Amino acid sequence: MLQQTMKTEIIISGFGGQGVLSMGKILAYTGLMENKEVTWMPAYGPEQRGGTANVTVIVSDERISSPILSSYDVAVVLNQPSLDKFEPKVKPGGILVYDGYGVINPPKRKDINVYRIDAMDKAAEMRNSKVFNMIVLGGLLGVCPFVGTEAVHKALHKTLPARHHGLIPLNMQAVEEGMKIITKEE
Repeated sequence: MLQQTMKTEIIISGFGGQGVLSMGKILAYTGLMENKEVTWMPAYGPEQRGGTANVTVIVSDERISSPILSSYDVAVVLNQPSLDKFEPKVKPGGILVYDGYGVINPPKRKDINVYRIDAMDKAAEMRNSKVFNMIVLGGLLGVCPFVGTEAVHKALHKTLPARHHGLIPLNMQAVEEGMKIITKEE
């Protein structure tokens, strides 16, 4: 019997300060917690001060030949410049997740699965703008569960400094909220 292998190639992109790089780092650590092969490749420069930043994450059951990608299974875009740049690079049949607050002109492609998440609104409702990226992460895992939330919990212990471990329950609540509020666009 042929064993089906799993490999998910993801780009996460948005303005510097939206937690793009930390979201990628948490995803990469989550893959590691599940004994998967992982690459994490951030791309930023002056972006940390308001331009766009992005991170490529690959999570696979098998060895990864290259961390460099020209197309993606999943794109998570948190602002209009990121949508404009990465929507064309999502593989047909792939997934695009976008934040309704940061994107003015929604995605147009009909050959991909498009999901909207109003993470900024939910973060405001939760009275903590810092959980924005965890809400988005939850939404992503709600529609594309390539890693489990139990491993996300473990990854937060690895990625957050010990002084912030008290925030892990809030972060996990944000992941759960994200899973609830993501909606598929028709």
